[in-house]
Amino acid sequence: MSLFDTRVPAVLLRTDRNPFHHGTLGAVRSLGRAGVDVHLVADCAGSPVGASRYVSRVHTPPPPGASPAEIAAVLRRVAARVARPAVLIPMDDACAVAVGLARAELAPSYLLPDLPGALPGRVADKAELAGVCAALDVPHPTTLVPDGPREAARAAWRLGLPVVAKWSRPWLVPPGSALRSTVLVRSAGEARELYGRAEEAGSRLLLQAFLPPGPDRDWFFHGYADRSGAVRAGGPGRKTRARPRGAGLTAVGRWTENPRVRALAERVAAELGYRGILDLDFRRCGTTGRYHLLDFNPRPGAQFRLFTDTAGLDVVRALHLDLTDRPLPDGEPRPGRTFVVENYAPLSALRPAPDGRELAWHAPDDRAPGRALWALWGRHATGRLLDRLHHGLRPRPRPAAAARPRVVRQAPAPSSDRAPRTDDPGPAGRAGRAEEDRAGLH
Repeated sequence: MSLFDTRVPAVLLRTDRNPFHHGTLGAVRSLGRAGVDVHLVADCAGSPVGASRYVSRVHTPPPPGASPAEIAAVLRRVAARVARPAVLIPMDDACAVAVGLARAELAPSYLLPDLPGALPGRVADKAELAGVCAALDVPHPTTLVPDGPREAARAAWRLGLPVVAKWSRPWLVPPGSALRSTVLVRSAGEARELYGRAEEAGSRLLLQAFLPPGPDRDWFFHGYADRSGAVRAGGPGRKTRARPRGAGLTAVGRWTENPRVRALAERVAAELGYRGILDLDFRRCGTTGRYHLLDFNPRPGAQFRLFTDTAGLDVVRALHLDLTDRPLPDGEPRPGRTFVVENYAPLSALRPAPDGRELAWHAPDDRAPGRALWALWGRHATGRLLDRLHHGLRPRPRPAAAARPRVVRQAPAPSSDRAPRTDDPGPAGRAGRAEEDRAGLH
């Protein structure tokens, strides 16, 4: 007899049109293998995800940049087609925020964690997260939110160059704008110019003290906070290879027990009263050893299948079981297990993995997505190369009037956590040149 209530389907929701969103495929396979009907509300045109044998039906998603109200309207139409209550799983930040805001409206048709509606938007917003960390006394890089271009330049000098620049709501950055959600800024002039694109980005610019990357410094924690608040499934992991190198999404990750990361993640979830799936990113300071919370994603991270225990439980399965009043099986952790995204780290996918390995795309029981990946990836890589050869960055508008920056107060990073004041970031800074857009990619 199945552990799952297979009468209850799952609806996976994503507005991010990245065809290489392997986390969506992981969720499709995890629930499909358990016998759950999986409805996918996403743009699967040309994506390997659409080729999975475990997709029951694909529904037309909201358009890119859809408002929360538009996303809710699409979900109502999908619910009418599904015609029975379903477990709803947002797969990117924009959807998680929209579902949180529309929770009361969606609850008759969807099973959802008992989560305060505004909380997903509060933790997903990078500027708001700084305030959350301050309130909880959780280490977080010192953060300034400038109110004008000249103040952006001053803030960069005040923090100590290089600094990390982020858009507070990265899911609002328009596709094709050449803007990244996170970049490393090496001069005050760069900070001033970047502020001039705030209207285009759709949210506030914030500047953070830079914690240099290094061996064993980048960590993540995936978990599911059940109806009682206990964090189940998941675990801490170490990012061993990133794309781009030194920053960005996880190309290779390893399940590595870390009591400090676990305790910090569980404390944050408990004090916020968080319920549901969470994906947290930490960076350890090489000098102080403290773990700084960099991102809180109120959704499954792209590599969540890394944390599959001996009972086959992962965070997505835990959500479905809990919301359908089924007990969660007691499995044992599998530290040492690795997760590899083959198109980003092909050699790592071929190396021996004595403790077990999960591939993002290839699976013996679902081969079509893996085959489709390489044809699509070849076209993608060729297109990017041609685009770089023939097109430069769009002209950036000149910044306007200046004002004073707003400081987000928090438990400050010690001065030894900061990068040196210099226009040359050094080898560590060059290694962390730009952080990849993480919306829907972790």
